[in-house]
Amino acid sequence: MKGILIKDLYIARSNIVVTVVSLIVLGFGLSFLLETSALLVLAPVASTTAVFISITSDAGSKWNKNVIAMPVSRNQIIGEKYTFYIILALAGLAAALIPCGILAQLGADITAQSLCLYGAIGMSATLLAGGISLPCAYLFDPEKSQIVFMMSFMASTGIIAGIVLFMNLLIPVKEYILPTFGIVLAVAVICFVISYIVAAKVYQKRDII
Repeated sequence: MKGILIKDLYIARSNIVVTVVSLIVLGFGLSFLLETSALLVLAPVASTTAVFISITSDAGSKWNKNVIAMPVSRNQIIGEKYTFYIILALAGLAAALIPCGILAQLGADITAQSLCLYGAIGMSATLLAGGISLPCAYLFDPEKSQIVFMMSFMASTGIIAGIVLFMNLLIPVKEYILPTFGIVLAVAVICFVISYIVAAKVYQKRDII
């Protein structure tokens, strides 16, 4: 699986570099308009687009037919995409933390609580969206997959809102904002793992085209 991951990093390297640099620059730009730590909501989402570039590239080059003849299982092929997705999400999060850390040293009002909150929201939205869109990338053609990819982020925000509203029935969310979004993140992680299990089972039975 390591070799497949390196292949995807090689294919998407320019997109990854541009995204990371853009996030760093955007972080400094946002400091004049709003709280810089809010960038942590956008960063993981923006950085994961390279995964779908790699999936589209695989389909166009018939890589799926070639890799299935190699000594790797279909579970590993699917698992690599999910691993790649997480790596990119974390890379985006790390890139967003760079301007936050520099501006905090310069006296900006950036707290650990705000970083944790926005980071949890961003990763939750990213994992929920990935759990929806990654399996669909193997079920639909590239054009439909791109549509699902965009819609999945809207769906993820709706899911997060639903979880928060439900939690508000049990506890006052405003008083326990960090624990609430900690629970949201935990739910997102569980959904992402379930998505991988389902995608792996579907891919096992699916013909390679």
